[in-house]
Amino acid sequence: MELVSEKTKIRVNVTSEIGKLNAVLLHRPGVEIERMTPANAAEALYSDILNKQIVDSEYKYFCGVFERVTKVFYVSDLLEKILTDDDLCNSMVTQSCAAEGCEYLVDELMQMPVKDIVRCLIEGFPYRKGTDPDKFAERRYVLRPLYNLFFTRDASSSVYDRVLINSMSFDVRKRENLIYKAIFKHYFGCEVINAQEWNQSAHTEGGDVQIGRSDLLCIGEGIRTNPKGIEYLVNTFKDRPSFNIIVQQLPKHPESFIHLDMVYTFLDRDCCMMYEPMYRKTNEFAGKSTTWIEISNGKVKYHDCKNMIEALKHVGMEMEPVFCGGDDLWMQQREQWHSGANFFALAPGKIIGYRRNSHTIDALDKAGFTVLNAEDVAEGRVSIDDYKRCVVTFAASELPRAGGGARCMTMPINRDNPFEG
Repeated sequence: MELVSEKTKIRVNVTSEIGKLNAVLLHRPGVEIERMTPANAAEALYSDILNKQIVDSEYKYFCGVFERVTKVFYVSDLLEKILTDDDLCNSMVTQSCAAEGCEYLVDELMQMPVKDIVRCLIEGFPYRKGTDPDKFAERRYVLRPLYNLFFTRDASSSVYDRVLINSMSFDVRKRENLIYKAIFKHYFGCEVINAQEWNQSAHTEGGDVQIGRSDLLCIGEGIRTNPKGIEYLVNTFKDRPSFNIIVQQLPKHPESFIHLDMVYTFLDRDCCMMYEPMYRKTNEFAGKSTTWIEISNGKVKYHDCKNMIEALKHVGMEMEPVFCGGDDLWMQQREQWHSGANFFALAPGKIIGYRRNSHTIDALDKAGFTVLNAEDVAEGRVSIDDYKRCVVTFAASELPRAGGGARCMTMPINRDNPFEG
């Protein structure tokens, strides 16, 4: 099939977390998020069930900011385009059904219009009494809904000019990989890599993978990304003349520490958002290691570091931390729980995050970030181009209950390199 990327001229190229954003992949939360109950929320990796009407109103201004400042692609739109290819559609449906143990459903799905196939792949295919095996009755769906698909960061990660299709740690999210692999191979024409194809026990997730620079990755090691997954990344980049990986060990409890970007995100060339106990190595981070992996022409050295700030200094990045929740430990804990450290950079020093984390926003204000409202940016009343540093805040009460923030909900496709010139 013809690559749509030849028309759009968009190529995967992400060399940092902060470069000016030229293209991003999003997914509007659909009815799949309503297909949870208190009984299956934990299986879906949620700590609570969401109100879609409120989610829609919150997401409207979140995606509205991106539509104002960059090129936005939506998962369902791209999936519908690539599945017009019959062979690819058959492969996607076959693999999806095989993953759920409902291979008998393939022929029925393939008789549907492509738009309906996409809907079933994302929103789920309901169990029908007397038609489907009784083993699907309890969970109500033969094809389970992709409850987490709007967290576009987790299942795939732009890593320079390739995309890491992450080997998800939980079965409920593994079908997401099929969608992203197809989109990046067949729409963007991009090379994809996968840790689990190297070793079945290797796991990586996008919330744990941050690009510091063209020669630096920062990785979280916890319940989602494991040492074998990190070993895969070391092997992937070990033949480069010079490369660095900084690994921060994460607590395995509570659930708010699932990814590195829940405690650390880059904001600018010399500024980051950080959960202070990780910096101080106190509370949940007492005894958690920070390791600088130095790679040079196949030789790998491991160095223990005091914290991420010190490790970044070793590789030539002087970072000033802004603390999530400000300077009060109780506020730090409260706001970290609701993704207070989880910011996404639209450009160097121009970031977006939850308005509800008021102590974090105050800390950013004191650090020189002008506070803007997403409504004003989305509707064109304010431009981020008029500010050297700014934080775009969007209202959210339901979205944070899903367990992620602005970075979790965005998959950058192309950025300028902020360290060139």
